Amino acid sequence: MLFLRSSKPEPNVVETPATLDGSRRAFLARLAALVTTGLGFAPKSDAADGWWDEPPMVTPPQWPRRAPQSWNRPPTRSWSQPPTQPWSPPPTRSWSQPPTPSWARPWTTTDLNATIERYVAHLRQTGRLAGNERTAWLVYDFTSRRFLVTINAGLSYQSASMIKPFIALAFFHKVQEGQLEYTPFHRQRMEAMIQHSDNRATNYFIELLNRTSGRSGPAEAEHTLKRRYPGVFRQTRIVESIPNGGRTYRNRASALDYHRFLQALWYDQLPYSAELRRLMYLPNRDRIYTGATGVPRGTAVIDKTGTTARLCGDMGILVARGRDGRNYPYTFIGIIEKARPTQSYMAWQAARGNVIRDVSSMVYGHLRQMYDLV
Repeated sequence: MLFLRSSKPEPNVVETPATLDGSRRAFLARLAALVTTGLGFAPKSDAADGWWDEPPMVTPPQWPRRAPQSWNRPPTRSWSQPPTQPWSPPPTRSWSQPPTPSWARPWTTTDLNATIERYVAHLRQTGRLAGNERTAWLVYDFTSRRFLVTINAGLSYQSASMIKPFIALAFFHKVQEGQLEYTPFHRQRMEAMIQHSDNRATNYFIELLNRTSGRSGPAEAEHTLKRRYPGVFRQTRIVESIPNGGRTYRNRASALDYHRFLQALWYDQLPYSAELRRLMYLPNRDRIYTGATGVPRGTAVIDKTGTTARLCGDMGILVARGRDGRNYPYTFIGIIEKARPTQSYMAWQAARGNVIRDVSSMVYGHLRQMYDLV
């Protein structure tokens, strides 16, 4: 199985004859220890070590004044960031933001998890979230290697189009195994699936997976992912192609599944990791940067949205920039699921998308206080 932890080097062993006196044996033992540590062979902590574990209870962490340089690992990219985005955030929103509500003040100084819980409660009190809607939120800071937010993170929710990067990963595994090829045509279809969320392109790749085994395409996608990464896709269920009209309600995953996928992607632990990051970085109208007034322009975003008449979500990595010139990446997952399909699809998805944007702005503001971000 992939994602075994980095093997720790064995310490050097110096064999000595039994006839050596005690003082010489002690000298050689000290010499062996000196060689092991002095030449850099001592085990070092792995930046990705333990990424598959469940998150601990969220408690207010003690933040370092300055993060060690080794924590600020930029993404490995073979592509360059475009100078400008072809889209811009909307100038106005369809709802008015409260002036300075009591729940908004503590987020600069107190626990972020509790702040978002208060904000969601405020939305319910003011009618911006209905009683038949539930939410999930997860924020993981790569710099401190801590979960800052885990609200309903382990529960299974509808995936909508957020399942599409998982389909891409299953396809790339088949390419790695030599069963399929990644041709220029496939690259175009992959961009259509990820950047433009094209449902026909998605079904095309699901059909390709179907040809590699006796299982159906969705079943083969799930089987491939769980065979390779049983610790990542724990609540993931892929049971259907995208139906006509895009009403896909049966594929499911949890916020933790999305996070573990994104973390493996960040640490190059997936086949075609650089290509997957490129695809998810292509400009699109996301909900964690576009229109999120608290996230500054120029923040890099690797993400995938998902929308149906019952779900509004986004999952991605934001790479914030510090005034010290370092990168401060973190995962952000926001999901809002409705028990029954909405009768006002456009208005509902726009309003819930703005809720996710608000929470994303809160998270960035919290991190700005911690790391002196731009």
